[in-house]
Amino acid sequence: MKYDIKDIELASKGELRIEWAEQFMPVLRSIRERFEKEKPLTGVRVSACLHVTTETGVLMRTLKAGGAEVAVCASNPLSTQDDVAAALVKGSQIPVFAIKGEDNDTYYSHINGALEHKPMITMDDGADLVCTVHSEQTELLEDIIGGTEETTTGVIRLRSMEVNNVLMYPIIAVNDADTKHFFDNRYGTGQSTIDGIIRATNILMAGSVVVVCGYGWCGRGVAMRARGLGANVIVVEVDPLRALEAVMDGYRVMPIADAVKEGNVFVTLTGDMNVIRKGHFKTMKDGAIICNSGHFNVELDIKSLEELSVNKRRIREYVDEYTMENGRKINLLGEGRLINLAAAEGHPASVMDMSFANQALCAEYMAKYSDRLEKKVYGVPRDIDEKVASLKLKTMGIKIDELTEEQEKYLSEWTMGT
Repeated sequence: MKYDIKDIELASKGELRIEWAEQFMPVLRSIRERFEKEKPLTGVRVSACLHVTTETGVLMRTLKAGGAEVAVCASNPLSTQDDVAAALVKGSQIPVFAIKGEDNDTYYSHINGALEHKPMITMDDGADLVCTVHSEQTELLEDIIGGTEETTTGVIRLRSMEVNNVLMYPIIAVNDADTKHFFDNRYGTGQSTIDGIIRATNILMAGSVVVVCGYGWCGRGVAMRARGLGANVIVVEVDPLRALEAVMDGYRVMPIADAVKEGNVFVTLTGDMNVIRKGHFKTMKDGAIICNSGHFNVELDIKSLEELSVNKRRIREYVDEYTMENGRKINLLGEGRLINLAAAEGHPASVMDMSFANQALCAEYMAKYSDRLEKKVYGVPRDIDEKVASLKLKTMGIKIDELTEEQEKYLSEWTMGT
């Protein structure tokens, strides 16, 4: 079995951490119990490009329990938990290609390593796997029946491929499931981003001016958590509806050119590039902290920051201090990569329980119904979304009402008014 990880001797530590995470993932555990009996993925080869974390470890073992042949690589150079990678290789005989801190060349060699598995289903977090297949390894397309996508940035890329008629197999946008973006993006990213900032810097959030760039579900979560810790939150947006929502939620809203003059901490969560750029760095306060929680490290114009600075030093493990000509200092966290995974552990397992339950069920759906699907991006089937929500409520000991026959009839009739 081929693999490329940091140290196989870290496996025992990884096993314990996966075991801990699994305790908080009852929905995925219940799916695995069914998968072990029914084996719905027997003979299906799955190549996954995901953050190699404890929660991903639980997902990979669930897919394997369902009969799938699985290989996994990292979807971000700084997000890998090396002990988890070792545990999957040693404890589950799953080929893993991931090392925390890997350089760009290694990152793509690891993607190619996962693709040597000749997948029938791709499972992506950012669409790098899909894009590599379409641009460099088109010979693999013959065997691929479909794929899934975990995050907003990946869905954006895939929808662009669909619009331009270059997408060669169906994709289910797991990111767009209500049980994913309502919870993973809002509560997961909200908590884990703040966690990453605090672990990296040990700053006090209370009294700080925190600028949140982007008010999608992730931005909403970060703004909510920052305010909960006592921060004065400013929201930057380009979408008038989201900007209006932020105002109505009680936040100050302004252009980034104005926000940079006030902010102490800046977080980008837009999925776009150069959100904070050269002109903005020139007017930032001394000691400003900048970080990114979007998938790719393109949201901060790091190249311009490098050009403006006269000195750079790593002042803390995940903090690079840039000194400008006038002596001002700007602190970049986690090299501009996902701060919640670069400096912390990513989303809590109880949140990823729902996201990865969707992944597992969508892989099963793709294996069953791929021949009915066109080469386009699909939403998660509503019954899967509702099934995950129902399972989550059940594990939390929460019951809800059901409609009576009379109520169902009323909702389906147009003649029954006042």
